[in-house]
Amino acid sequence: MKHTDIRKAPSAATDSPIANIMPEVSVAMSVYNGERFLAPAIESVLSQTYTNFEFLILDDGSKDQTAAIIEAYAARDSRIRPIIRENRGLVASLNQLIAQSRAPLIARMDADDICLPERFAKQLAFLDAHPEFGVIGSRTYDIDDKDQIIEMHLPPHPETHEEFLAAIDHGALLLCHPSVMYRRDVVLAVGGYHAAFKHCEDLDLWLRLASCTRLGNLPDRLIRYRHYPEQVSSRHATVQQIGAAIARLAYYERMAGNADPTEKLENLPPIAALDSVFKRNGVAQQLRATVAHGLKHSLAALRDEGFTIIQRHLRDGGSRKGMWRTVARLVKYGEPIRALRLCFTLLTTKAL
Repeated sequence: MKHTDIRKAPSAATDSPIANIMPEVSVAMSVYNGERFLAPAIESVLSQTYTNFEFLILDDGSKDQTAAIIEAYAARDSRIRPIIRENRGLVASLNQLIAQSRAPLIARMDADDICLPERFAKQLAFLDAHPEFGVIGSRTYDIDDKDQIIEMHLPPHPETHEEFLAAIDHGALLLCHPSVMYRRDVVLAVGGYHAAFKHCEDLDLWLRLASCTRLGNLPDRLIRYRHYPEQVSSRHATVQQIGAAIARLAYYERMAGNADPTEKLENLPPIAALDSVFKRNGVAQQLRATVAHGLKHSLAALRDEGFTIIQRHLRDGGSRKGMWRTVARLVKYGEPIRALRLCFTLLTTKAL
């Protein structure tokens, strides 16, 4: 079936006078096969106490009922602008949403999360009062796939810009992507989302913005952020952590006054090529050491190339902390061969 871009809601909705009011906020949501949680996510946006927004919902070539759900809501609320097209990936979708937004402020939203009613009002008030800030996020309630609140035992996101910069240096959490509201012109000025950083495109953007605007988080919990096995961060843990580590390497290159070697890349290079890309020895080994201990906690990573990265890290004499527990974890996950391989590596190598 041929897919086309739909720029406006059906005529019954766009005939409303509300559709002709210039919005102060554009809500940007990209969806791919999101029918499971999409309706409550849309409802939470439409239920905001602040109402002068447009709601761009881009269906990125879904194969389920996502497009039908979007169009049904668009027929009922003139603020919704559906875009239905073939699959191009999240980064392309986010950049398209920014390009087609009419408002000076953009509120990100994902199709599996839930906004609390005061979210837009509180973030807009903060940005109005603090023109030096280009991005403001919020704390979150973490929920599971049954809408139950779960305890993640993670430190809160940094509130001030100074805390944000310190969090970068400590490798800590920065912003929850679907919780942010940012200034459109500031994001466009740094080139939007970069194609190479698939599955960590938001972190790369925050790190690039950190040198030209202020970023932070409200102390309020303004979004219910969903965790479940099928979400992108669970399925692509290895790619995400590698990309995040490279984004941080690029950040420190820029802070040192050097050119960013990732700026023009469409895809990130293999780890083995990083010494050449960053023009110094030891970068690849440094990256493996950075990501190995995060990957050991991910079932998906232990079953894909993440396991190879851990093995190479140990053979390079890297830290063995927690690796024997990883052997037990592999047995528990039903991966006895990999457990034996990791056990052999631990027995035949030594930490430097």
